[in-house]
Amino acid sequence: MISTSMRRALVPGIATLALALSACGGGEESTEGGSGTVAVDGSSTVFPMSNAAYELLAEENSDIEVTIGSSGTGGGFEAFCVGETDISNASRPIKDDEEVPVCEENGVEYTELQVATDAITIVVHPDLEVDCLTTEQLIELWGPGSEITNWNQLDPSFPDQEISLFGPGTDSGTYDYMAGDVIGDESETTREDYEASEDDNVLVQGVAGTEGATGYFGFTYYEENSDVLKALSIDDGNGCVAPSVETAQAGEYTPLSRPLFIYVSNASYTDNEAVATYTDFYIENLQTIAEAAKFIPLNEDQYAETQAALEGIGG
Repeated sequence: MISTSMRRALVPGIATLALALSACGGGEESTEGGSGTVAVDGSSTVFPMSNAAYELLAEENSDIEVTIGSSGTGGGFEAFCVGETDISNASRPIKDDEEVPVCEENGVEYTELQVATDAITIVVHPDLEVDCLTTEQLIELWGPGSEITNWNQLDPSFPDQEISLFGPGTDSGTYDYMAGDVIGDESETTREDYEASEDDNVLVQGVAGTEGATGYFGFTYYEENSDVLKALSIDDGNGCVAPSVETAQAGEYTPLSRPLFIYVSNASYTDNEAVATYTDFYIENLQTIAEAAKFIPLNEDQYAETQAALEGIGG
């Protein structure tokens, strides 16, 4: 379910988006006609962007109701691949060996649409005197079986401070990316002795309220809470690089930048006018929505690919 704190965090952004789209005339074509309901679930990272698209659409077409859950990427695909939802938010690609076969068995054909780029952000309590981790130190800290419990175990120059860990649960695409693409262990898992939640706002509160704490989640949640958190830079061999729109787009913030997606049921898009209207509005206004909602927008080539994929649904 959508938390109250998450809803409050989105309110200022919605007003900004509305003004931005009004100024550029966005959404005029996509809001003509269309009524009914749209069911969306999945990644909590992508949730704010999909919710922003709905809030803006509702200002011009109040006949469409979009329900958006945030059960995590894996939980979203579980519902999507059995036909329970129309759109699945995802912070990683659908899994070929696990989720694709379920969709195929249930006759769910879909289209993958990249909607933004993200920079997984490693955050710490704002008073912690640590500013940068190497990729190796990050893996040492979060890898399966890690016995790191104090910051000075990672580096003798770090403070003698107990570490409290907060991170996404195993249904999260952010967890999958950290385990599979960053840590890269064959088990595709992280250490297990941490406070887990599918709600990134819970992780924010945990890190901000616990001395010596660290955690990780999407860049948007750090941006919204930068007054109570500190983001660590990451050294992947070319010096310490801070997470930002610029470093992620330039491919400098490695290995923690990644694509974000929505998966649209082809049948829902072609048979449900509300799904088509919502999806068209989303993609037509994608760049403005991403920027105003503090996501990292697609570059020109990526946006062209997303537009082409949308046009190919039902074709």
